[in-house]
Amino acid sequence: MTDRIPLLIDTDPGVDDALALLMAFDDPRHEVVGLTIAAGNVGLAHTVRNALKLCEVAKSDAPVFAGAEAPLLHPARDAGYVHGLDGFGDVAYAHPTRTPHPEHAALAILRLSHAHAGKLLLVALGPLTNLALALKLDPTLPQRIARCVVMGGAVTAHGNISAAAEFNVAFDPEAAHIVFSSFPRIELADWEATMAHGFAHETFERWLQADSPRARFYDTISRKTRTWAAGRRGEDWHSADALAMALALRPEGALEVVERPMAVELEGRHARGATIVDWRREEGRPDNVAILRRYDQARFETLLASALAAG
Repeated sequence: MTDRIPLLIDTDPGVDDALALLMAFDDPRHEVVGLTIAAGNVGLAHTVRNALKLCEVAKSDAPVFAGAEAPLLHPARDAGYVHGLDGFGDVAYAHPTRTPHPEHAALAILRLSHAHAGKLLLVALGPLTNLALALKLDPTLPQRIARCVVMGGAVTAHGNISAAAEFNVAFDPEAAHIVFSSFPRIELADWEATMAHGFAHETFERWLQADSPRARFYDTISRKTRTWAAGRRGEDWHSADALAMALALRPEGALEVVERPMAVELEGRHARGATIVDWRREEGRPDNVAILRRYDQARFETLLASALAAG
């Protein structure tokens, strides 16, 4: 038996997701019991291959499960212009030797929730399609999850894919609606928290000089994204998925968390995919999200540097 906390990560790698996964692989208190993969940043064939490659680089034997290749209802554009058309910077890395597990991601989520009932930490770093499918198959899923941490949303409508919406939620708003309506409490690291927890490009470049295969691989796959970010977002580098993973792995680092009711806008012409927080609780709905507002920056940066330097 192990005392490590079982960790299931639903993800769409993605350069940003890759940094968060390296943090998870590096953490001694948690055991990654599975990676469930969806389309999002790029198409499913790429996100699955990227997950397998990252496991190879990190020497992790965590099983990888392919899942949803598209949103539940409506097509959505990916983020290949940020991450590269293959999600990992278009650097033509050698393909991984492993293949994904044949079980569908939604079924793997349910099976692992039973295997680790009451203990499982579920972290969702991409569009919530796999999790929504699992909930439709078994609405009792939340009863078996110890904590659910989601990277998504923009709690005051300062979006990054539209004026009001954040990418993960906007990619599949119907799935996000199902998830936020089903879980009684989700710990949320949104895009606006991400923008409040940047770190200097120079600092990040220094971390990437670590003498480790992980740092070298991440340096290679992230060059395109770092160049794009420097031109668009100024002096700081931001990693949304890494901040969500810090909250998941080290919740004691959260310095300010606000609990409120939140819903997903499905129909608005200008705000489809927006996350609408009832800040004054006007509608009388129960709080369903614990919104991260402030995280210990020094702790966050230590986790990042450690993950990249790990052997």
